[in-house]
Amino acid sequence: QVQLVESGGGLVQAGGSLRLSCAASGRAFNRYAMGWFRQAPGKERESVAAITWSGGTTYYADSVKGRFTISRDNAKNTVYLQMNSLKPEDTAVYYCAGRGGLATMSGESYDYWGRGTQVTVSS
Repeated sequence: QVQLVESGGGLVQAGGSLRLSCAASGRAFNRYAMGWFRQAPGKERESVAAITWSGGTTYYADSVKGRFTISRDNAKNTVYLQMNSLKPEDTAVYYCAGRGGLATMSGESYDYWGRGTQVTVSS
């Protein structure tokens, strides 16, 4: 079992930055691929980024490429999402998720989910 807790959300103006953190507890975090997902009101959940267990490979949605960076520190059992050049359309609840096995951008493949952190970008 892995428990995930997100933090770092908040209100920011367009063009600003935020860094989200996802702290994991439980065994073998360094063997889990991790992902970030988001869901805006009235919209379906969408994938944002994913990272392999080693951190050696990352994946991004086209909408965030060049602006967001996913990373992890296995010694701290934490995965991060650095978000720069934020836009109002980035407003959503952001969730981190974990799975044993390969990293994927498919949310249905993830076994463990946090409760989310709200990100609001004002124009």
